[in-house]
Amino acid sequence: MKIYVSGSLAFDRIMSFPGKFADHILADKIHILNVCFVGNGLTERFGGTAGNIAYSLALLGEKPVILSSAGWDFDHYHKRLTDLDLPMEGVHMVDGELTANCHITTDMSDNQITCFNPGAMNERCRYEFNGVNVDEDIAIVSPGNLVDMVELPRKYKQMGLRYIFDPGQNITALAGEDMAECIDGSWALISNDYELEMIVKATGLSRDEIQAKTKNLITTLGEKGSVVYAEDGTVTEVPTAKLEAVVDPTGAGDSYRAGLLKGLSMGLPLAKAAYVGSACAKWSVEKLGTQEHHFSEDEFWTAYEDNFGPRP
Repeated sequence: MKIYVSGSLAFDRIMSFPGKFADHILADKIHILNVCFVGNGLTERFGGTAGNIAYSLALLGEKPVILSSAGWDFDHYHKRLTDLDLPMEGVHMVDGELTANCHITTDMSDNQITCFNPGAMNERCRYEFNGVNVDEDIAIVSPGNLVDMVELPRKYKQMGLRYIFDPGQNITALAGEDMAECIDGSWALISNDYELEMIVKATGLSRDEIQAKTKNLITTLGEKGSVVYAEDGTVTEVPTAKLEAVVDPTGAGDSYRAGLLKGLSMGLPLAKAAYVGSACAKWSVEKLGTQEHHFSEDEFWTAYEDNFGPRP
């Protein structure tokens, strides 16, 4: 079974400011704001939705095809992914552009100033699909290039390939009619509960109408776990796995998706695969960053069994 993961590849560059932004912003001069914050060190981390999902899938023994675009500075990210034995033929290299990058500065009150440069992500992945097994393979369409997010579902429906639509942080950037088209005919729609309400507002569709357009609906609920509304009418509430510490929930959603796809690759029904997703999310939450967690397959399945019983 082949897994296609489309979305972004990005560098997250994180800096801390040893003070408070509010102490240096003059409210009566906000219309001519011109301020420089001197940071306390810079940390670069690998990120992007496609990169995050593919990373956790690699830890789980899968070799997904990443469908994305990257720029001239991609070398060390490329090495990281190839060291994980991930195929790179789906990554479109864009000359003269930087790989998408996000610069985040956080002050002592946990306020953040963020600037995101799409860079190479402005270009489509341009992947040519060959040898697709529509009876077994699966794809996930995650936030990334907006044209890819609309065109890939069209391609998948034309091929008869099941796909999971995951609009995430691009909900506000996608036109409502495009989002409705992507949902229509999808094998599953995945979002958190807040995003689902945003999808309802953007598309003008009710929740029931959305569920009628996709075979399965998966809603994540943060610390409360997730709910799977399956095409057979069953509703399954999936709890979270026990956590040693809550360090950074930022990458939990991508890790959940990786575990979900792993479960599906094992031939598990969707509800059971969601338990694998829940088990995978735990590892990300316990580390700072979206690709800083590590585990062997044995360690993963031991933790799964500790939380959810025998390995499927």
